[in-house]
Amino acid sequence: MDTDRAYQETLDYLYSYIDYSLQKTFRYSPEKFDLERMRGFMALLGEPQLDYPVIHIAGTKGKGSVAALCASALQASGNRIGLYTSPHLQDYAERIQVDGEPILHADLIALVEEIKPLVHEIPGITTFELTTALAFLHFSRQDVDVGVLEVGLGGRLDATNVCQPQVTVITSISYDHTYLLGETLAEIAGEKAGIIKPGIPLVVSPQAEHALAEIERIAAERMAPLIQVGRDYKFEALAGSIEGQAFQVWRAVDGSHSDIDTIDGEGNEGQPVELRIPLLGYHQVENAATAYAALQVARKNGIMVTERGIQCGFQSVHWPGRFEILRRDPPVVIDSAHNRDSAQKLHRTLEEYFPGYPVVLVFGASEDKDIQGMLAELLPRVRQVVATKSTHPRAIEPGKLADMIAENDLPVVSSPSVEEALDAADALAQDGAAIVVAGSIFIAAAARAAWKEVAEENYPSYTGI
Repeated sequence: MDTDRAYQETLDYLYSYIDYSLQKTFRYSPEKFDLERMRGFMALLGEPQLDYPVIHIAGTKGKGSVAALCASALQASGNRIGLYTSPHLQDYAERIQVDGEPILHADLIALVEEIKPLVHEIPGITTFELTTALAFLHFSRQDVDVGVLEVGLGGRLDATNVCQPQVTVITSISYDHTYLLGETLAEIAGEKAGIIKPGIPLVVSPQAEHALAEIERIAAERMAPLIQVGRDYKFEALAGSIEGQAFQVWRAVDGSHSDIDTIDGEGNEGQPVELRIPLLGYHQVENAATAYAALQVARKNGIMVTERGIQCGFQSVHWPGRFEILRRDPPVVIDSAHNRDSAQKLHRTLEEYFPGYPVVLVFGASEDKDIQGMLAELLPRVRQVVATKSTHPRAIEPGKLADMIAENDLPVVSSPSVEEALDAADALAQDGAAIVVAGSIFIAAAARAAWKEVAEENYPSYTGI
């Protein structure tokens, strides 16, 4: 059997198990997300998740960016790095990477064949749990020096939460998956804070008041030293362009918070460090400051991190689909914004990098998302909309979405596929308007794939992806 066919059969096998990410409604509860099930499976595999130190990252938005930044800096510092993220953009193998390279299809096939005899011993195991276990096992076999793990959903009951981290991180918390994680920011924060381990340092991005209060409460209960970005580590954006942005970060020296002194004593208090990232938007500066603080804590806990490694790793980080500019003139931008908060950040970033440009928005979303909230943030910046859908089972139908948009007295057309939606948007943007694709990571992924397929032939100004 050829590798391509065997790989597809491997994916079919993984997806044959319960995949809650494909369901429009389900209850996030121990009955469905049972860590004992994951712990039992890891025991059968020999506990590979304990073979290397881990940085464990939860949050509503930014956790993938922070994970990518940490992994890139650690690799540039001379480490062999395992990076686990979800979902993927183009290829399932992207979820499991070592030193920036997705797991080889042949290796994934072999690992799945190896674990198959054990899977039947764990009733109710899910696709995500299997994939997480494969990542843990692959990282162990590849002798990684550090694993960087992004939580899939929530934190408390997430399959990644069987790890034993050296540092945990909680990025920006906002309203998302409310029917699963809670209706208030405090409830959502409580689920995210489930990754906090007794005595293990926690780095927290700037948070809304109620979210921070809940995180602080749980950290205090577990006696986990708490480092707050914006309080213990200050940061400031400097110059920026579509090539990237510069910022500076420094450790606070007011002496009012003792936790940071117990875990970080590098002696550069108050001295700003200037760094550059190719990721665009002020929220990415916040993410980078969070990654910087997490790396300082990791260094104190025995993980090899150098300032030169942070500098080089941040500058060369690759994290596509997040305000990614596919064409500069006229602009084509894809973004993975999929809740109201991230849509607001996208609006701001458009104003920063493409002020005055009329915008044709290609928009699609999952039916369970806060679509009205996203539209409220984006439509004031938009001239026309092309409503579309990805192939994901949770995607809202373009006609239904177009009706919601039309209620805002904005011109809208519907298109049955992302590929056709891009063609429609290109026709509407012949006067030099910017095309912006958003609403779902699945929409961004489909647009990215479609653009890559046709851009080099049809658009002389194509810049590559």
